[in-house]
Amino acid sequence: MRRSRSWPVVVAAAALALSGCTAGSSSEAESVDPLNSVESPTATPPSDGDPDRRLMFAVVTHGTAGDPFWDVVKTGAEEAGAVNNADVDYQADPEPGGQAQLVDAATSSEVDGLIVSMADTDALQESITAAVAAGIPVVTINAGEERSQEFGALTHVGQSESSAGQGAGDQLRNAGVTKLLCVIHEAGNLALEERCQGAATGLGGQGTDGEQLVGNVRTLQVNASNIAETETTIASELQADPAIDGVLTLNPAVAAAAADAIDTSGSTAPLATFDLSPDVVQGIRDGQILFAVDQQQYLQGYLPVVFLALYARNGNVVGGGQPVPTGPRYITTDNVDTVEDLASNGTR
Repeated sequence: MRRSRSWPVVVAAAALALSGCTAGSSSEAESVDPLNSVESPTATPPSDGDPDRRLMFAVVTHGTAGDPFWDVVKTGAEEAGAVNNADVDYQADPEPGGQAQLVDAATSSEVDGLIVSMADTDALQESITAAVAAGIPVVTINAGEERSQEFGALTHVGQSESSAGQGAGDQLRNAGVTKLLCVIHEAGNLALEERCQGAATGLGGQGTDGEQLVGNVRTLQVNASNIAETETTIASELQADPAIDGVLTLNPAVAAAAADAIDTSGSTAPLATFDLSPDVVQGIRDGQILFAVDQQQYLQGYLPVVFLALYARNGNVVGGGQPVPTGPRYITTDNVDTVEDLASNGTR
């Protein structure tokens, strides 16, 4: 029987022990396939003969405090815990090294399951494979789908960023966009780069011979922690290159800055964004935002808790070795009414 200990105390100890070093990739870390390897420590779910025992799950993301996107993920996880007889301890650190330490702390506290977002897969590889080796089942969420199984996770819950980006690019192409500015708000986040690359594919469409073309997409790095600076940076880019006739942001807060930048720069470029917030919903309603790519992040918090509870109590593995997609869904003026109240309630 695993005993749930006080995780914050363990976090502090882990941070002290690991000060001055960052968890990175390890070529010697052993990859585990929980579905096919009889050697896998997660192949047999934990069981202490008490199906009613309250479980403890740790959620470790690369979000920041107060981020509306990750607040919805947290809400989903906690609400799933409430109906699955499980305590959920949500922790976040945008720095890869800090996130790795939180994963290590959760492993040391012998939680019944671990849910991790992997924006920087190399930095988290050693910590996640160590959790799997310790017999802790892991579900990855949001980012890192391509390496989730390699690290030994039971499954991944999220959306394919490349496919979502391609869908966004396709819709922008249909709206007449020929040169797109794709705004990246978090340096080093491979998922954001995949969105822009996917948008280039969608924007290009297919040639007459069926060949997939690559559209004209220009990426712009901004500092999302300073929205005023972000607005100025986007406006300057639009003024410097009048050929840009479309803007794609990858974050609701940056979408609001981009909408203001389009106005101040005198551009008429249509704006689309990833992810929902009450401001994005209102922007779609007002015609400022063409559409939002909704990855339904509430599910990225809720479903992994359900999956881990099923695994702990009944040995179920969901997904059959494949990721479980939560998106994309495209929110436009045609269907914005269906999510408006939910976004205000903090579940969309």
